Formats: sequence, structure tokens, C-alpha cells
Amino acid sequence: MSSRSGQPVVILRDNVERVPGQEALRSNIMAAKVLGNTVRTTLGPRGMDKMLVTQGSDDIVITNDGATILHQIHVQHPGAKLVVEVAETQDDECGDGTTTAVVMVGSFMEQAENLIDTGVHPSVIAKGYNLGMMKALELLDSLAIAVTPKDKDMLKQIAKTAMTGKSIEMIMDKACDVVVEAVSNVAVTTGKKTVVNEDDILVKTKRSETMDAEMIKGVLIDKTRLDALMPKKIKGVKAAFIANPLEITKTQTKSKIKITSHEQLEAFSVAERETLRAMAEKFVETGVNVVLCQKGIADPVQYYLAENGIYALEFVAEKDLKYAAKALGGQIVNKPEDLTPEVIGTAGNLEMLEDIEMTKLSGCKNPQAVTILLRGSSQHLVDELERAIEDATRVVQDVVEDGAYLIGGGSVETELALRLREYAATEGGRVQLAIEGYAKAFEIIPKTLAENSGFDTVDKVIDLRQAHATGEKYAGLNVFTGKVVDMQSEGVVEPKRVKRQAIQSASETAMLLIRVDDMMISKGAGQA
Repeated sequence: MSSRSGQPVVILRDNVERVPGQEALRSNIMAAKVLGNTVRTTLGPRGMDKMLVTQGSDDIVITNDGATILHQIHVQHPGAKLVVEVAETQDDECGDGTTTAVVMVGSFMEQAENLIDTGVHPSVIAKGYNLGMMKALELLDSLAIAVTPKDKDMLKQIAKTAMTGKSIEMIMDKACDVVVEAVSNVAVTTGKKTVVNEDDILVKTKRSETMDAEMIKGVLIDKTRLDALMPKKIKGVKAAFIANPLEITKTQTKSKIKITSHEQLEAFSVAERETLRAMAEKFVETGVNVVLCQKGIADPVQYYLAENGIYALEFVAEKDLKYAAKALGGQIVNKPEDLTPEVIGTAGNLEMLEDIEMTKLSGCKNPQAVTILLRGSSQHLVDELERAIEDATRVVQDVVEDGAYLIGGGSVETELALRLREYAATEGGRVQLAIEGYAKAFEIIPKTLAENSGFDTVDKVIDLRQAHATGEKYAGLNVFTGKVVDMQSEGVVEPKRVKRQAIQSASETAMLLIRVDDMMISKGAGQA
């Protein structure tokens, strides 16, 4: 920049790169569109998977989970980072719908680009998008259908919709039962409100010959008995959870014991043995038959416990210990002397699973925590199965908490596009064009579902528009037959929270990016 005298005036430092006006906006639009198109092909039951490979390591991930894909590809562009944030927020809030949210940001930005080309100012577009978002969220409430946590069949349908297309079709029905059962067990109802803490459902995975999912009213610990004399099975479990080591610990200060005779050495050994025996005796006195210890258990204590038919595990991870205490209704104590009937946990059965080297504590009466065990033939399959189960668990949790769901298969998006166009006509002016662009952006979802299933996108979108125009508000695309059918009777349902969050975060991010007309990129000392 130059002053009147012609002298250059330096405002920005050398290491600041400026991307001005239209260029900055176009750059952000391109970034959002690229990310949207990257994950678009994974949308829907017939979506494809992505193989993500980390160079220089053997790390390979095969998935169609939007959040996982975006997390693994490490984007550089600042606008693209905001779009990745949308996916991460969606994943944190709802556990599903990450691909939908990212595809919609890309679609909103594409429509904004078309509007800018026709001479509509970005501020007007942002205003129209904001009005459109408020109307869309209002319409969502009117399209939502109420459901109670006791309607297990509907909850299974919701889990099924979330898991369809995630490479686990072989055990789909069983997995749905497992997820609904797990959420129902840990749901806490106070008054009219139901709350589910997702941390109360622990997912454990193991590789085995067959693919399977199992729900345990209790806990699984990745350890087996310490002594061969200990029983492999116990009925009527009474468990103690100990935080400190069951051994004679070293003193805090340096100390020496001077022994001058054989008798003193013998007396010292006897006293040590008696101290360790007393530890084991305390468990016998309180009727405990299972001991879970966070630290080590001395060999003599192991022997005394085994002699009394008590099953013991040492070095149990803190997370597993807390989880086991919650599932069995017990409490963690520091030492055996602190044991009382109130802190002892109970379960129906203990079983040592030798094939997978685990200890299973099951049959808890009112478990406040449950475990899902997943098995698969390869690590990639087990990982994808775990992602699918976690998504399904979260969506069932969303529906149980909110008590509302929506119809899927592109029906909601088509209905919103139709109603928003009607609403745009009532606004008038250039804002009307922005709302119409916002409405058109919603059609990316049914269009993508058709495209990923190998059908003609134009024909299918027209068929859907026609069905909704005649009042069929639940009409959606059957991705397997290509027909436009009533999605409610097909059982394609999803939580209201997933759609609401996707629309809100995608719209707000699009508005944020549209209003950017300048980018100042400061490079660090190393990049200058």
C-alpha cells in the first residue's frame, strides 16, 4: 500500500498472507464442496466404504462413518476445518448423521455460489439461510412422531436404520436386540424425563471365528484367575473391589531390620505370613467369593484365597474396576478392613471364558451398567462392528431421551424443500431467492441416496417431489427397489435429534463461511 507521497506503507507483516474478497469466499465454498463430495458416496444403506491408509505404518481403516473418515484425513484448509468441526459436533451430540451434516454444508455452499453468481449479496444470502433454518426447525417439530421408551419394536427399527449399510447385515437383528436391551437397562426415568448415560454401556471386542454380539447384565474383564486352584464358575457372586495392593507394602522411609538369630528370622517370617493370611481371612469372614484388586496380590494371599474357593484378579484397570463396582452395585474400598455388606457387589454368575481369556460377571439384578461383547473374524471387521454398535446405541439413546423420531429415506428433506419453497414466496424480495436456494439444498440427500444406489437422480427427485406435492409427507426412496414408497410403513426411522442437529450446525456453518470476505493467514516462524 502506498501513501500520497508515494512511500510504501507496510501494514501486514511479511509472514501474513492475505486472501481478499471474492477469492476468500470462493476458496471456502470450494473447500466445503470438496469435503461434502468426499463423504457423499458413503451416504445411505448402499453407500460405499473408504479405505484410509496411514503412510509409513500398517494402519488401515475401512469405514463409511463420516466422522471417522474426516478425522483420519487431517484437512489443512481453514474453511474445511470448520466443516470437519460440524461432523465432530454431530458425532458428540448425536452419534450419527455426520455424513448428512457434511453433505448439507457442501450443498448450502453450492447454492450460495449460484446465488452470488446471479448478483445476490452474501449478507442477503445469510439472512435468507437464517430465516430458512428457523422455519426448517419449526417444520421438523411438526413432522416428529412421539414414542415411549417402552416401545421396543420402534427402538429396534431406529437401531436398524443406523446400522444398515455398515457391513454387519449377518447379525443385524441380534445386534438391534442387544443395543435396545442395553439402553433399556441403563435408562433412568425421573418424573417425565428419561436420561441415559452413554458411559454406562461398555463395548468390548474380541477376535473369534464367528461374528456375534452379546449383551451382558454385568461386566467383562480382560483377565483370568490367578491360581489354578481357584474355581472357574461361581453362582451367587459376592464381589469385593479393592484399590490398594494385597501385599505388605514397602515403608515410605528407608529402614533396616537387624536380625541376629534364627529364631528372630523365623518369628519375622511367621508374622509376615500371618499378616497376609489375615488379609485373606477378612474376605472369608465377610462371605466374599470374588476379589477384584486394582494393584498386585502377594503369592501367599493368592494361595489362601484359592484355598477358600475365592476367585481373584489382580491389576484390574481402574476403568474396569469402577465399571464392575457400578454394574454389581458395590463400592471400591482401600483395604479388606473397610469391607461392609453395603460395599459388596452381587451378581448371579461368574464364568471364566478361557477361549477369549476373559472373566464374565453376569446376571446382575438391577445393573446400573452393562457390557456388550462383539466378536468378529478380523480386526477391521471388529472395528467396523464396534463403530456401528456405538452409532446405534447413541441413536436409540437419543430417541429414548427425546421421545420423538422422524421418518428417513429422504422423506423429511423432500418435505422440507417443498414447504420452504412455499414459505419463500411469502417473504418476497431477494431474500426469497436465498430461501429458495436453501430449500433446494435439502434435495442433495434424496439425490445422493438415488445416486449411491445406481438410480437416475433427476427421475427419483421428481418422483419424490410429486408424491410430497400430493400430500404424501412420508414418501421416501427405497434404495433397494428404486420405488418411491411410504417410509413409515417400511420402518425407516431416525431420531429427531440427529436431523435437528445436522440442519442447525450445517446451516450455521454455511452462514459463517458465506459472511467471510477476507482471510489473513499468519504463518509461524518456521513457515515464514
